Amino acid sequence: MIAVQNPSPFTGGAMVFVDAFYDIRHSYNNKIAGFAISGFSGTQPATIQNIPEHQTGAVYNAGSGTFVLVDYAKESANPAISGLAGGSASIFITQNLQYVFAASQAAHVLTILDRSAGKTYYLNLPGVYRVSVNPSGSVALAFLQNSDAVYSVVKLEANQPAIPGAQDCEPQNLPVYCVVQVADPKHSFDRPTKAVFSPDGSTAFVLNCGPECGGTQASVSFLPVAGNIIQNGTPVPPGADLTVQVTIPTPGGARNALANGNTLYVAGQQLLDDGLFSGQLTVLNTATQTVSGQYGISDGDHGKMILADDNTLWIGSRLCQEGERYKLSQAGDPAALGCLTMFNTATNAVMLDSYKGDATGIAAVTQLNKVYVAEGGQIHIYSTQDFHELDNTNVTVTGTAYDVAYMDGLSNGNNTTY
Repeated sequence: MIAVQNPSPFTGGAMVFVDAFYDIRHSYNNKIAGFAISGFSGTQPATIQNIPEHQTGAVYNAGSGTFVLVDYAKESANPAISGLAGGSASIFITQNLQYVFAASQAAHVLTILDRSAGKTYYLNLPGVYRVSVNPSGSVALAFLQNSDAVYSVVKLEANQPAIPGAQDCEPQNLPVYCVVQVADPKHSFDRPTKAVFSPDGSTAFVLNCGPECGGTQASVSFLPVAGNIIQNGTPVPPGADLTVQVTIPTPGGARNALANGNTLYVAGQQLLDDGLFSGQLTVLNTATQTVSGQYGISDGDHGKMILADDNTLWIGSRLCQEGERYKLSQAGDPAALGCLTMFNTATNAVMLDSYKGDATGIAAVTQLNKVYVAEGGQIHIYSTQDFHELDNTNVTVTGTAYDVAYMDGLSNGNNTTY
């Protein structure tokens, strides 16, 4: 499924889907020229949170500020979810589809849509611009722009008073949710921007962006989060008292990451002496809490990461033409400087694409040895075996392709928007 912006002069956005086996957007007998999600309405669809185990895709429309659930089985869209406080800088729905968390930066609130209760809560949190949620929906962490603070969401027990020292609790008379600052006595956080979670859900790996985001030292902080701190039936005070356990420096930066067993792949940028940034991938062993390798990758803001066939990790970035590789290319260096990187997790080999524009979406077409990429506003297809580009003639779209999701993914892990 492809999120297409401005597919026509009269439509701000559309969700089309293609046959990823034959790489065609028309029917096999050519009777139907193309397929699209029926009933979809939204302007500038920007991200697809892919939840194939539930046959669902959650699409955020940056132009209209709406969040729409797409039913993969019916190939149709549901009405937009109501209750958002305007545009969202970051938004996620839990995999059980019961909770939506949105960083409503312009409104200075962390929005919580409790769909199981049919209620919406707006927690006052000035500067909030990112939110990270674990798959089960038991942990939600919020991050502020240009800040070293991290906040956690706590759902109170029935008739429990507001947590002392909480940033905000809503509703104020009979509070249900609180947002509480995470304890950081060692001042480990350094411009934290995101958290990814261990496979067992017991640890949040907080990514400290460091110099790339105006801070001092990039690193990964290990934050124990075992126990539900959102859903009912859990003692709240122990869950709310989160404290960083250990912090591992990552000189190559820490803007995005992907966990695979005891390995954490951390993508970021390293500040060089000339004032420019160089893209780096840091491989971190979470069991031994040590860095096992650092490798040069595409420059830019690494917004997309996904594992695919043939032991490959794919990384997509924006603004890759503003870093060290572009400077070297202007001096005659023939090395590739594109926004897409393929990293072989078995051999540690790195391959970069030629420059085609921002790589804003990647879908791993598992068991077919290929990935679909929204790159430079168009769909491109690459082989996971050797990175060569496959024929994309019959899957190109009219408009700007911005994100892509594999609707038939084997698990919810087939997702670069998390």
